[in-house]
Amino acid sequence: MKPRILVVEDETHIAQGLKYNLEAEGYKVSLVDTGTTAMKLLENDSQAYDLLILDLMLPGVSGYTICEKLRQIDQSLPILILSARSLAEDRARGFDVGANQYLNKPFDLDELLARVRNLLRLHPKRENAPKPKPLSTKVTEIQFGRASVNFETYQVTVDGRDVKLTHKELSLLRYFVENQGRVISRQELLTEVWDVSGEMQTRSVDQFLLRLRKTFEIDPANPKHFLTIRDVGYRFVPNSSEAEDSTVADH
Repeated sequence: MKPRILVVEDETHIAQGLKYNLEAEGYKVSLVDTGTTAMKLLENDSQAYDLLILDLMLPGVSGYTICEKLRQIDQSLPILILSARSLAEDRARGFDVGANQYLNKPFDLDELLARVRNLLRLHPKRENAPKPKPLSTKVTEIQFGRASVNFETYQVTVDGRDVKLTHKELSLLRYFVENQGRVISRQELLTEVWDVSGEMQTRSVDQFLLRLRKTFEIDPANPKHFLTIRDVGYRFVPNSSEAEDSTVADH
């Protein structure tokens, strides 16, 4: 069966060009020109597609909102953002809400096709995959330190105040919670949370860990819950008293 690609693009000439070239590569392509229509299709059956190519500035619902809502119901559909927005903060926000790759317009066709091939190779056909669920069902909520987290409602409070976490921050937190007490390597986090090769050289894990510390730790410079174990990995300890014997060192 041909890989199925949903293209969400409101510029007709770009959308038609994408459809023509992707179909020439052997893919089955569906075109949508509004965010509202795309969101309805994805909410109805995101499993109908193997890849989402998504513009950001769309009529009805923005690409950022589509990403964020999609990731609440489907963690596995690969998303390639295709946008004229080229600032670093635009790209960062795209990855924060769940995009796998980000390509600026105007783009090179060969590069786009290579990214499509790469994403489809990393995310095999999904016909027999289980129906997506909001995040994992292993842990639904936790209280630790000054914090209370409900992974089903996405509600997070610290000292009784509501806190907003990005999709990726919440996913990372949940993975730590589900593996509390165990030392987790950077490679494992890249594979399981970021869905990329554990061999990739990136500072994303350290940067996101710092953000979790700033949110949840009383003293981020001397963490009691989100620990770095020198030369090994990371460890989440909900009971801060258990952290006293751990060797902690920020990279």
